[in-house]
Amino acid sequence: MKQLIKNEAIRNSLIFIGKTAFYFCIILLLIYLYHYKNIQGGTFIYNEF
Repeated sequence: MKQLIKNEAIRNSLIFIGKTAFYFCIILLLIYLYHYKNIQGGTFIYNEF
């Protein structure tokens, strides 16, 4: 495994895949939170106050 990480092309590929997965999760989270902007969209914790 250490030899794979020492290979610069593979290391850069793993970094790219890791960053892509991280930003994809952030986008999914933002879409999920945007769902609560709509009045008919789900019950948000502060809607009852």
